[in-house]
Amino acid sequence: QVQLVESGGGLVQAGGSLRLSCAASGSIFSINAMGWYRQAPGKQRESVAGITSGGRTNYADSVKGRFTISRDNAKNTVYLQMDSLKPEDAAVYYCNAYVPSRSGVEFTYWGQGTQVTVSS
Repeated sequence: QVQLVESGGGLVQAGGSLRLSCAASGSIFSINAMGWYRQAPGKQRESVAGITSGGRTNYADSVKGRFTISRDNAKNTVYLQMDSLKPEDAAVYYCNAYVPSRSGVEFTYWGQGTQVTVSS
């Protein structure tokens, strides 16, 4: 079993910054892609950013140029640096990880979520 634990959420003023972290632990031999999603009240969960095991990244158009995803493979941790935050960035942020089993089957795991609140 694999557990993902997020941290770093909180309250910030518009224009400010936050850095989210998500550490994976458990039966891990390797981790393929990792990513960040968010869900605001009354809205569907949406992809924010993703990063492959090789470091290739992708971003939602709404966060390009403001958010940066990175990972530390030695620590099984993914980060999301969020700069120039806007009120519309407020949401619960979730990380996920695609983890292959010994048999090669890939499973998707999710963190419990961390709240990001942006005041205007």
